[in-house]
Amino acid sequence: MKNQFFYLLIAVLFTNFLLAQKPIEQKNEINQINELMTKSYEKGLFNGNVLVAKKGKIIYQKSFGFTDETKKTLLTENSILNFGSIAKQFNAVAIMMLAERGQLNLDDPISKYNFDLPKWSEKVTTRHLINYVSGIPRLENGLIVPKNDDEAWKILKKTDTLLFEPGKGYRYDNGNVFLQRRIIEKITEMTFQDFVTKNIIKPLKMNNSVFDAKSGYKNRTSCYDMDNVRCPEMEFISGWLWLDVNDMYKWIDAMNHNRLISKKSFETLLNNPYAKDQGGSLGRFYEEDKFQLHNGISYKFESILLNDIKNDIIVILASNNRNKVWDLGHIIRDIMLGKAYEILKKSVAQLLKKEAFVDVNKAIETYYKVKKTSEEEYSFNNPSELNSLGYELLRAGKINESIEIFKLVVKEFPENSNVMDSLAEAYYTNKQYDLAINCYKKAIELGGTNGNAEKMIEKILQETEKNNE
Repeated sequence: MKNQFFYLLIAVLFTNFLLAQKPIEQKNEINQINELMTKSYEKGLFNGNVLVAKKGKIIYQKSFGFTDETKKTLLTENSILNFGSIAKQFNAVAIMMLAERGQLNLDDPISKYNFDLPKWSEKVTTRHLINYVSGIPRLENGLIVPKNDDEAWKILKKTDTLLFEPGKGYRYDNGNVFLQRRIIEKITEMTFQDFVTKNIIKPLKMNNSVFDAKSGYKNRTSCYDMDNVRCPEMEFISGWLWLDVNDMYKWIDAMNHNRLISKKSFETLLNNPYAKDQGGSLGRFYEEDKFQLHNGISYKFESILLNDIKNDIIVILASNNRNKVWDLGHIIRDIMLGKAYEILKKSVAQLLKKEAFVDVNKAIETYYKVKKTSEEEYSFNNPSELNSLGYELLRAGKINESIEIFKLVVKEFPENSNVMDSLAEAYYTNKQYDLAINCYKKAIELGGTNGNAEKMIEKILQETEKNNE
């Protein structure tokens, strides 16, 4: 009897040990994510909301930081944010809903809808629009941006030429989004916002989502920069849905389980037949891995969605203080897949930014000084760190300063074709065409930039030829 009792006790203990393994493993995942996000917040690398789901259940959700630059109100899971380009998914899905109902043919020319557009509308189809291969005129040109729908119509109606023949190029431009929304309105005789509210928001019980949220709206956040300066309010085309991370999760889950559109329609939006490497209405889709990736940026709002359909993992991050959203999203997915990862270091670009705008040479001196003394504390191995700073300077009109930063990046990463391409772009902007061509040629030698360098060389040669005539 004693032996039987002993063996029974061992069996019970072993069974309990086995049962305990799965929760412990999941707890480790959650602890790792929490450590990553907590340390990233403490280092000033993230201010926003995060949600992680696995096999249909939310396993991690937390808010870090504040709703605006005053830092008086903490973010909560009910805080609504601007998800940028991810909101373009709603017009695309609405298009597919109408197609499934037989109210729309993707291959009809958009001239069918009598928008009084130029003759190019006879060539462009809705399928071109949802895949961003229409070639329609750009709505945004440098600092010139339409402040409302009327201004957007004027730009499209006064421009007679396409950027390229439909289906023969790719441009991720908001004109495609604008026309999708107007087609939905023409067919349904409802505003785009009302159609989405009735057919998507209410059925999915996305109770904390609102279109074009104005400052002061309940739970609305405001974006701000690293110097605690609030972003301007957005003046642009209408139809941008603001959401909290819970409603975004409901949306993704509905797409994965075909609650709004069929699996075939979902795959039509995921797979861009014209530009497989570029992505389309739902971001990029890596077919072999069944992995959807979409990010969005609007001023200092930044968001990312990683929808790992194969492994049934969803990662959502939304920030109102644009920083390391992209990197953190991918690290969280790596944690969920059991891959090795590293806690992010402080941003060297963030450290140099203010000084670079005032005295770029001093900023470069600071860079080398910090690299010598604090290499373990700051990130020096990622070329996109300094490259992003170069583009901030370039967009701000600090062209000479941007050139100096890009030269620094090239010096630090001499084998990187992308940073060489960036330096070339800055030279081109500064009308230093010979230097731009030389850098574009070096970028090609280093592995190329998906044809961009070749196109830019051709463009520069055409421009200089015209100027010499």
